[in-house]
Amino acid sequence: MNGYMLMQQVRALEAEIGEKQIPAIALTAYAGEINQQQALKAGFQQYIVKPVAPDELLMAISNLIYLGVGDQPE
Repeated sequence: MNGYMLMQQVRALEAEIGEKQIPAIALTAYAGEINQQQALKAGFQQYIVKPVAPDELLMAISNLIYLGVGDQPE
């Protein structure tokens, strides 16, 4: 099982039980547009390519918190 499959299962379970979405960031070495689309389609809210600067990762986490990701079931 890869991260995309795991996230799809997590999102399906959240929807099934009516639970709010947990924030999720895909952190990967794959920089292709197709990979980004696949990650977002799987349910990740953010997609970051390694190597990543610490401030970029912190900003992504802050954005998820600020936007209130996970406050509403999908």
